[in-house]
Amino acid sequence: MPALPEPGRGLAYHQLHRGGRNGALRTLVGVFALLVLTLIVAQLLLEGAFAVGYAVAGRDVSAALDRLSDTKHLTPPALAFLNLSLAAAIPVAMLVTWVVHGLRPAWLASVRPRIRWRWFGLCLALAVVALVATLAVSAVLPSQGPSDTKVGGALNHWSATMRDYLLVILFLTPLQAAGEEYAFRGYLTQAFGGLFRQRWAAVVIPAFLFALAHGGQDVPVFFDRFAFGLVAGVLVIATGGLEAGIAMHVLNNFLAFGLALLYGNMSQTLNATSGSWWNIPVTLTQSLVFLALVLWAGRRRGLQTRTGVPDFAPAGRAM
Repeated sequence: MPALPEPGRGLAYHQLHRGGRNGALRTLVGVFALLVLTLIVAQLLLEGAFAVGYAVAGRDVSAALDRLSDTKHLTPPALAFLNLSLAAAIPVAMLVTWVVHGLRPAWLASVRPRIRWRWFGLCLALAVVALVATLAVSAVLPSQGPSDTKVGGALNHWSATMRDYLLVILFLTPLQAAGEEYAFRGYLTQAFGGLFRQRWAAVVIPAFLFALAHGGQDVPVFFDRFAFGLVAGVLVIATGGLEAGIAMHVLNNFLAFGLALLYGNMSQTLNATSGSWWNIPVTLTQSLVFLALVLWAGRRRGLQTRTGVPDFAPAGRAM
């Protein structure tokens, strides 16, 4: 039987699996399914769709597909493929939540359960303020590593490739960022929160896996991503939903790819594996300023951070 909320309290975001089918085995099955469906099944489906498109366009399908996986020599189609493959985590996380845990997929979005769009819009505005503070701190610090790109200097030459990159960044990077949030701060936060029933586990374990998932990297870069994941995890639990984490992630990636597009190198930015400890103050400025602003705004709005007791029920029950 599902463990329903205590009378008068409701469940916090990281406790939502307690209202569905929970347990160690289900958590392991769910995590495994999330990995396989996102990293293998979705990849194959996307490759098939791209292959059809290349065939219709009269392109060499085999050579074009090989270029999609070559992130060392990044192209706009390769960036689009990568973004879409990560965005696939959104429907995958929803499917796993429904099939494995018996919960409506909408409970991944927030404790409402839905994306709170006005709150999301406010979080985007607050993320812009945090990014201004980030740029200010970054400008006065020493170089933050090989992929560090600052405002200033000569602009990259405008070209059709630059235009294509811009379109991919504008339309697909938000989906990529949301996909990572649905996977790490959504499903994994609820999975480990339900399994261990400890807030620290719901924040720390997904943050560690988030940093680890970025592949080979030195200690400063790993710590930088781990710190980002920690703050994003705290935001999800403190606000009762993914909106703030998605907003911070989207604006962070807009900044990184936007600066690379204007002044730097897209491949180098995407494949950053080494960095400087000077990048940590920059990341912490962005994350902590945003965290403070979001917590302040949430309190001012009386933001709901737990489920409404009469409304919460597993997927099979009337809502």
